[in-house]
Amino acid sequence: MRLCITEKQSVAASIAAIVGADRRCDGYYQGDNIQVTWTIGHLCCLMEPHDYSQQWKHWCLSQLPMLPERYDIKVIDDKGIRRQFDVVKSLIKSADEIINCGDAGQEGELIQRWVMKLAGAGCPVSRLWISSLTDESIREGFESLRPQAEFDNLFYAGLSRAIGDWILGMNATRLYSLKFSTPGHVLSIGRVQTPTLALIVRRQREIAEFVPHDSWELHTSYRDTDFTFTGDRFEKEADGLAVVERIAPATFSITDISRKKGREAPPRLFDLTSLQVECNKKFGWSADTTLRLIQSLYEKKLTTYPRVDTTYLSDDIYPKVGGILKAMTPYAQFTSPVLAKAIPKSKKVFDNAKVTDHHAIIPTGQSPSGIDVDEKRLYHMVAMRFIAAFYPDCIFEQTVVNGKADNCEFRTSGKVILDQGWRVLFPSKADKNEKTNDAELAILPEFTVGESGGHTPFLAKKTSQPPKPYTEGTLLRAMETAGRTIDDEELRESMKDNGIGRPSTRAAIIETLFKRRYIYRDRKNLVASQAGIDLIDTIDEELLKSARLTGLWENKLRRIERGDYSPAAFVREISEMIRKIVADVMALDGNRRIAPAAEPEKHPLPANADSSEADGSAKTKPKTRRITKLEQVACPVCGKGHLVRGRTAFGCSEYSSGCRFLLPFEQCPADTKPGVINRKINSTR
Repeated sequence: MRLCITEKQSVAASIAAIVGADRRCDGYYQGDNIQVTWTIGHLCCLMEPHDYSQQWKHWCLSQLPMLPERYDIKVIDDKGIRRQFDVVKSLIKSADEIINCGDAGQEGELIQRWVMKLAGAGCPVSRLWISSLTDESIREGFESLRPQAEFDNLFYAGLSRAIGDWILGMNATRLYSLKFSTPGHVLSIGRVQTPTLALIVRRQREIAEFVPHDSWELHTSYRDTDFTFTGDRFEKEADGLAVVERIAPATFSITDISRKKGREAPPRLFDLTSLQVECNKKFGWSADTTLRLIQSLYEKKLTTYPRVDTTYLSDDIYPKVGGILKAMTPYAQFTSPVLAKAIPKSKKVFDNAKVTDHHAIIPTGQSPSGIDVDEKRLYHMVAMRFIAAFYPDCIFEQTVVNGKADNCEFRTSGKVILDQGWRVLFPSKADKNEKTNDAELAILPEFTVGESGGHTPFLAKKTSQPPKPYTEGTLLRAMETAGRTIDDEELRESMKDNGIGRPSTRAAIIETLFKRRYIYRDRKNLVASQAGIDLIDTIDEELLKSARLTGLWENKLRRIERGDYSPAAFVREISEMIRKIVADVMALDGNRRIAPAAEPEKHPLPANADSSEADGSAKTKPKTRRITKLEQVACPVCGKGHLVRGRTAFGCSEYSSGCRFLLPFEQCPADTKPGVINRKINSTR
C-alpha cells in the first residue's frame, strides 16, 4: 500500500482526486492500493522543559540554562491532533511506501519528518515536490518523485531553527521574567521576535530624539522653469539672501544641454515579502492577512507556492509561460501583445542560480472563479505583475539643462516617456504610493545653448524630517535586510541570506508582538508600547536584540540548508551563547521591574513624527463612538453594508448585492460583542 501524507486536508483532497483515492474515510482517502492522509499542520513539537526533567517544571533561576542532552519530540497535547496522529500512525504501520506530500519548504519538511519519526515509519519514503496544486503539476510531480534523502539538509535546517528557537526562547524568557518581571507575568523573548521589537523601539527613539534642522536652497526661475543651485544649501537665511541680491541683476544664460535615453525594466515578480509590502502599501493589509489570502489562492490552484524568497523563475518554467498566458482568458487584452510574438527570456526574470526550492509567485493559468473580493484584488496584482514581466522596457529621454547667473551654476532636468512599454499596464503607476520627483518628470521648454535673459532668484526653506515610523510593509523590508535601509533591488536580493526570520514566519512574528502587547497599530504605523520599550531597554545583551547578529544566524541556517554548515555547530553556538547570557544577567542588579503590558497608550510618538501616512493629514483622531450593535459595524470589504449574524459566520448585509465578506465563528465566536468584532476587523485592515 502506498501512503501519501499531506499537510492539509484540502491538499489531500486535490491529490486524492488525481491518484484515484476516491473513497472518503475517517481521516484519510482510500483508493486501490493507495491512501492519502493529512497532518492538519503541526501534529508534533519539541518536548517542553518539564518533559525532560521535573526540576524544569518549576521556573527557577538556579535551573538555568536548560540544555537537554538531546532534543526530542512529542505529539501536541490536543484531543483532535492526537486523534489524527493515531490515524496517520496506523496507516504508516501498514504502508509499503510513503510519499511525503508536505508543503515544499523547510517547515513542511520538518512537519512531515517529525510525524514519520514518531509514528515509527520504516518503509521507503519518496518526496513529492511541486510549486502549484493544479492537476497538471500534481501529475508531473508524481511522475518525477524524488528520493527523501535529497531533502535531508532542508530538514536539518528546519530542525536547527526549531532547536535554536527553543534554547533561546525557553531560557531567555524564564531568565528575564524571573529577574525583571512582576510576579506572575511573563516577558516573552525570542530569537527573531526580540530583534524585530528592537528595530521598532530604535526607530521610535530616533524619532523622539530628532532635532529638526533648517537650511535654505537657492533657486531661480527662468522662462517659467525652476532651476536649482548646484552648490550647497545655506545654513543661514541671510547668507542666501545676499546671494539672491547679488545675482538678481545678472543675466541668466544656458551653458549646456544634454539628452540621454534610458530604459526602465518591468518590476520584478513577487516573492512573499515584496507581495506583503505591496499589499500593505496599496490596501493597508497586514502581513498576516496577505499570507492568508495568497495561501488560499494557492490551495485553490490559482497561484503557485507562496512561501518563497526569490523574485526569479527557473529556466524550466519558460516553455510553460505561453500556455499560462493563453489560459488567462480574462486578461486576453493584456496577454495578446506578448503572445503575438516570441516571448522574451530575460535574465531579470529567468535565472536558475537565483532559484532554490521554489520560483517566484505567479498565476497557474486556472480561471479565477469562486474567490472573494480581497482574493480577486490579490490575484489581479499577481497576474498583472506576471504579464508585465514579458512586456518591453519603458523607454524615456532624460534632458539635463545647465545655466549660470553671475558665478552661480544652476541645473534642471526633465523626463519624457518615448515608449511606455510595460507601463501601459499600470496607467496610474505614478500615484501617491510611488516615489517620483515632479521636477524630474516635467516637460521642459526648448532651450538652446547660449540663450540668455532675465530671471528671478529665490530661496526655498528646507527642514530636515525625522525618520518615518515603521509600517508593516517597511518593517518587513527591515527584517529582510537586517535593519538596513536599502532601495536597490539587486543589493536587497543579495542580502536576503542575512535577513531575520523566513518569509513564511515574519508575519507570525509581527502578530506575536501584537499578541504580547509589545506593539500596537496607530493608523498604519507600528508603535512600541511602554512594556516593549522597557523590555528592550532592560536587555543589555546585543546578541538578543541585534537584527544584524540574528541575520548572521539566519545565514548559517541557510548554509545548513545548502549543506556547507553543520547543524551541530549551530546548536552548539546557540547553547554557548545562552550560557553566557544567563551568567551575565544573573550578575545584574535585579531590583528593576518591568510592568506587564497594558492596553496601548495613545500617543507616545512626538509631534514631529509622521503618524499620518494612512490619510495624508495630521488631524487629531476623532473620538470613536461606542459600538453596541452589529448594525454599527461597517463591512470592511464593500463599506456599504453592516455586519449580520448568520448560522456559521458573520457576514455583510449587502450579500444579495454581491458582497461576500465572511468572518467565520471559528475566528470570532457567535457571542462576541459588536465592539470586539469591530476592533478585530480594524486591526487586520
